[in-house]
Amino acid sequence: MSLLIDALEQGMVYGIMALGVLITFRVLDFPDLTVDGSFTMGAGITAALIVGGWNPVVALLLGVAGGMVAGIFTGLLSTKLNILNLLAGILTMTLLYSVNLRIMGRPNIPLLGQSTVLDQFRSLLTPIGLGDYSDLVFFGLVLIFLKFLLDLFFNTELGLALRATGDNEQMILSQGVNTDTMKILGLAISNGLVAFSGGLVAQYTGFADVGMGIGMIIAGLASVIVGETLLPTKSFIWVSTGVIAGSIIYRTAIMLALRYGYNFGFKASDLKLITALIVIVALATPQVREKLNLKLGESVGI
Repeated sequence: MSLLIDALEQGMVYGIMALGVLITFRVLDFPDLTVDGSFTMGAGITAALIVGGWNPVVALLLGVAGGMVAGIFTGLLSTKLNILNLLAGILTMTLLYSVNLRIMGRPNIPLLGQSTVLDQFRSLLTPIGLGDYSDLVFFGLVLIFLKFLLDLFFNTELGLALRATGDNEQMILSQGVNTDTMKILGLAISNGLVAFSGGLVAQYTGFADVGMGIGMIIAGLASVIVGETLLPTKSFIWVSTGVIAGSIIYRTAIMLALRYGYNFGFKASDLKLITALIVIVALATPQVREKLNLKLGESVGI
């Protein structure tokens, strides 16, 4: 039961990050590697401000703002300086490592003894006997709220223009839409969500580390791919639902692999290997399914 609760909590808090990755990689068709840096930036700003005596909610929101600035910077590199999308993300991710160290002042900031938003929410649920499940309830409410906002936004005129920019840039450009602005907006929203996830993870784990964002883009992509495999649809409402489910499944698989993987020779240091294997399986599943359907169709035709 404890394993399931931990998997759900982690799946939901990292699911916020996965929604951000969904916006860049699937909506904008922009391979944005800023994620690894903006995740840490959100965590670093939040932790540094909390230790400095700031209200944890304000600290979290400023962390989100930092992530949005990082996304805007990547967008400007791509649209105004005509740097390749992939390279623009790599450049921002690289410089953010130093920026995050400057913000944090040290490689690691512990939050032991500091009041966080999770502590405040736990104090509200404890009197009604739900204190032990406060993190689960909090992450669930936040994730549902953010998903609702995104689903609503991507069905507005601005949101549809953003989706059209990723689907057919030339077509939407001919309609008078500034595609550069759309890309910058999408990157800002995406990295804001990633930073928000980072700020929550820092408060959930009790520390912020300058290297905690390494590999986040792979985790986000894994969640997106697993979600698409579960719900192969173009409706954003169901796509976002699939990504959240994918994040929970991915985190559950990681936790199961870490807990029982020693039976198959895996060690805790093999986390990146396990992550890569899960992504490979998720990527290969649709192609294997298509080939099986094709063979089944041929056999029925015969």
